[in-house]
Amino acid sequence: MSTLPTRPATAAKSASSIAEIETQRLRRRTFAIISHPDAGKTTLTEKLLLFGNSIEIAGAVRGRKSERTAKSDWMEMEQERGISVSSTALTFEFAGAQINLLDTPGHHDFSEDTYRTLMAADAAVMVIDLAKGIEAQTEKLFRVCALRKIPVLTFVNKVDRRGRSPLEIIDEIERKFSIEPVPQNWPLGSGEDFRGFIDLHDDSVHLFDEHRANRRISSKVVSWSDLETVEPAISSDLIDATGEEVELVRMAGASLEQSQFLSGAQTPVFFGSALTNFGIEHFLHGFLKLCPPPGSRNATEPPSPNFSGFIFKIQANLDPRHRDRVAFLRVCSGMFERDMEVTIARSMKKIRLARAFRIFGQDRQTIDEAYPGDIIGLVCPGEFRLGDTLCQNEIVHQEGLPQFSPEFFAVLDCTDTARRKQFDRGLKQLIEEGAIQVFHDAHTKRRENLLAAVGELQFDVVRYRLESEYNAPTSLSWRPYKLVRWFNATPEQKANIRLPYSGKLALDQFGHDAVLLQSEWDVKALHRANPDIQFQEMRVATSH
Repeated sequence: MSTLPTRPATAAKSASSIAEIETQRLRRRTFAIISHPDAGKTTLTEKLLLFGNSIEIAGAVRGRKSERTAKSDWMEMEQERGISVSSTALTFEFAGAQINLLDTPGHHDFSEDTYRTLMAADAAVMVIDLAKGIEAQTEKLFRVCALRKIPVLTFVNKVDRRGRSPLEIIDEIERKFSIEPVPQNWPLGSGEDFRGFIDLHDDSVHLFDEHRANRRISSKVVSWSDLETVEPAISSDLIDATGEEVELVRMAGASLEQSQFLSGAQTPVFFGSALTNFGIEHFLHGFLKLCPPPGSRNATEPPSPNFSGFIFKIQANLDPRHRDRVAFLRVCSGMFERDMEVTIARSMKKIRLARAFRIFGQDRQTIDEAYPGDIIGLVCPGEFRLGDTLCQNEIVHQEGLPQFSPEFFAVLDCTDTARRKQFDRGLKQLIEEGAIQVFHDAHTKRRENLLAAVGELQFDVVRYRLESEYNAPTSLSWRPYKLVRWFNATPEQKANIRLPYSGKLALDQFGHDAVLLQSEWDVKALHRANPDIQFQEMRVATSH
């Protein structure tokens, strides 16, 4: 982040308002949930909302159309397929703290959206399926967190089903991620034999007898030493086996240190079952104790009292009744006040923020103020881009958002000429969201939109939304390209660039030079033929 001087503030913040901003910052926690599809991410999201009293009955995450759908999955396509394909901001209160939860797509085709969302988070919760262990998308997203130095808490889910042993999971985390897993609780049994868990801090045993997946349940707490006497139904073999595992963990493992966790050297591990609510409340308390408040992870000086924030997501038609676009903004410093005037750092244009919302799935609530760590929705006037920084009194430039090399390319056409206007408007808004990338042939004046995406499912979403939200039917024609390499070159270098036979010179939607390629062999040939030009497989957009 860089800061440029600008005109002096018209009125200095009072000591009392600065103190209030700091008080509000310290009571906030902003995090994202990451996992492989079907590990239980959306179910965990629902249950955190349930225990935070934000909903009374949890939705059936993979339910049929006649059943409830997850509150966090607002898009009709998500509800029909039982998957999350968009990032959602959800806010709830728990134990005196305000928790801002960023629910991210689990499907690898939407990793760009997940990456952008992680940039707005101060910590991540990694969900692992006890039976399947660490899966491909979980590993990929963990690497992103490590790259960005985001501390990670681990929730091992589905302990009430048959799966691997907890010791195997702990070993796999350490081997694959080169991070020290530090268990905070330990399951008492698994599958049909699951009875509860042991809190490793005080040796208390939390027992679950009630199976009510859609409502809050509490555990019965007994001491480890009294367990066999108080609960004779639990076999002595299970108690002995669990006792041996706990002893092994304590002998081999280290204690959790906050500095090690925040630096990414350790991950606290919690075991539980999101579906049956086992261990959720215990996890929430542990999360509040460990998760850093906004900005504290990299804070080398007191947070600025001046407002700043960055836009990490733009969503069209969040509510079909309004037909508007909402920009999701993470407040980074200072206090947001409705109707305040801010500067867009990229364009230096001043704009008044007349309307702001707290987003809860598809619902919205008008707010008058927000503090560091908060995620707010701004009605998008057409001036915002992904990655834009908004600031007041001093110009701040946040880190730019990445643009990844797509792997699928196609031309999308409107099959109903009478709906062409709606098609063009819808496609323009979806491109602004970052839902899909677009390239144009650099040598032709005809601006045919060559759409590109990291995952094939992104095309399904774009076509679905054009049909359902804009009533614009489409046809899809695939193109053979599989890779993009961006480059910066002088006019002379660009004029003399040597491309592989199947390569194409193109411009992306921002006007940046790129080469479209069909294979890794083409990439190598491109580098060999043009040693004086630097080609990049990822482009980072700047806000200035």
